[in-house]
Amino acid sequence: MNERLKEKLAVLPEQPGCYLMKDKYGTVIYVGKAKSLKARVRSYFTGTHDGKTQRLVEDIADFEYIVTSSNAEALILEMNLIKKHDPKYNVMLKDDKSYPFIKITAETHPRLLITRKVKKDGGKYFGPYPNVQAANETKKLLDRLYPLRKCSTLPARPCLYYHMDQCLAPCVHPVSDEQNKAIVERIVRFLNGGHEEVKRELSQKMHEAAEALEFERAKEYRDQIAAIEMTMEKQKMMLNDFIDRDVFGYAYDKGWMCVQVFFLRQGKLIERDVSIFPLYQDPDEEMLTFLGQFYAKAHHLKPKEVVLPAAIDGELARALLGVHVVQPKRGKKKELVELASKNAAIALKEKFYFIERDEERTIKAIERLGERLGIPAPRRIEAFDNSNIYGADPVSALVVFLDGKPAKKEYRKYKVKTVAGPNDYESMREVVRRRYTRVLKEGLPLPDLIIIDGGKGHLSAVRDVLENELGLDVALAGLAKDDKHRTSELWAGDPPAVVPLDRQSQEFYLLQRIQDEVHRFAITFHRKTRQKTMFHSVLDDIPGVGAKRKKALLNYFGSVKKMKEASIEELQQANIPRAVAEKIYEKLHE
Repeated sequence: MNERLKEKLAVLPEQPGCYLMKDKYGTVIYVGKAKSLKARVRSYFTGTHDGKTQRLVEDIADFEYIVTSSNAEALILEMNLIKKHDPKYNVMLKDDKSYPFIKITAETHPRLLITRKVKKDGGKYFGPYPNVQAANETKKLLDRLYPLRKCSTLPARPCLYYHMDQCLAPCVHPVSDEQNKAIVERIVRFLNGGHEEVKRELSQKMHEAAEALEFERAKEYRDQIAAIEMTMEKQKMMLNDFIDRDVFGYAYDKGWMCVQVFFLRQGKLIERDVSIFPLYQDPDEEMLTFLGQFYAKAHHLKPKEVVLPAAIDGELARALLGVHVVQPKRGKKKELVELASKNAAIALKEKFYFIERDEERTIKAIERLGERLGIPAPRRIEAFDNSNIYGADPVSALVVFLDGKPAKKEYRKYKVKTVAGPNDYESMREVVRRRYTRVLKEGLPLPDLIIIDGGKGHLSAVRDVLENELGLDVALAGLAKDDKHRTSELWAGDPPAVVPLDRQSQEFYLLQRIQDEVHRFAITFHRKTRQKTMFHSVLDDIPGVGAKRKKALLNYFGSVKKMKEASIEELQQANIPRAVAEKIYEKLHE
């Protein structure tokens, strides 16, 4: 720990607030809150931590903090700071699904829609429906039962829905506000648990139609009743009050936390949501942070009631969410909380195996690779590869691996500009020069290790650019392939030498993945570049011949060969002006 950090730790206040951890580039990597900033922030730099927390601490080069007047204010500020900075170590709920809602629009003639975005547009939203099929089935059923308009723009004449009695056709018939309002009220009542009443009405109409010998109409009512039973009664009733509520339960172990959410709609359990993430602070406080982020997402519409475990600060949760919060001590709701927590513990236990296997393949692999190379664990690895065919269309590609995993948003493609012919060394020099000139100019993060596809010669060429031209001191390694084009040897050092690696080790497998990935990326880019070049025609070089005239000529003659055999007059027959036809004739006969 540097002296500046020690000095800042010594003057931390014993007040609530938020703290922002930064890396050596000044990037915010973690945002947290605390009842006592002094106790919480200092805890990161004292005692022992698990490997996950230790990696966070190793990345901290600086921090800043904001004092708040209360813990509740700190919680809200933490949510806003996380949203603003998107820190890589925070819980960001990246795996959340975008659940669909059923929406009644606020238009003059309302429509019934399926949407994944909740907006403040006056519309009525019902959901979310984690089961997309259930949402679609419900909408189809409502379309059959209630004749709201279906078209996004009113047509000039009635459509098929009107003739099927599923639309009032406001396009040609006057439909009053009272009629639309009555239909909307019935849909709202249906979605708020009134489908039993609708079933009774349909059942009565079915019997009346049967008594009147209107068997076709009776069959329609029977089918509608069956559709309601299939769509609305698939789930077992959990509570009898028909209130929409979300039930939360959580479990934590070995520095990880799992939160399970049960969605109850109209008293029925329709789906659950599972989130597993690293735990860096008190579990109860982490749960409050999770709640804030969970409902900050547009697709998580707040229900009428949220049910939480007793350990959570209920008053803080109410202030944060602005809805009715229940922390049951007995009864059915408490059983649901316990069931959610039990599911969370089971999911967490099952996940540990995969987490440990993933860490063995990534984090531990880069730590051992760093040991082999005599450098700190290379958390950020950048790898380069060239691709060309006998010097034609030379390109290069860069891939980035963060903590042993590909960061595809940071991949880059390069067309080699200054090298003529198949010169792999100069191509690599050019691309490395362009990459790190830009990194230095824009203040982008430097890699902990640069890997190039090649051996001694490539290493010498790249080291010359890095050290002598750019003044950079970055660990450098080369990956050589065998005669079967498979990863064979790791070269490093000055002068370069082979680094002994066990071919069955995870660090060797990591290098294989990196080399295969950069090779795949380079080859794919080269193929696309070649395809564009191959489709270049001699016609593209003639002034006055654009895409339309080129297409007209090819449609008329069928090939460039037949164009060459044509006279100027024949070229004109393809709707080409004489001046342009003369240029085409001259070009084709050069």
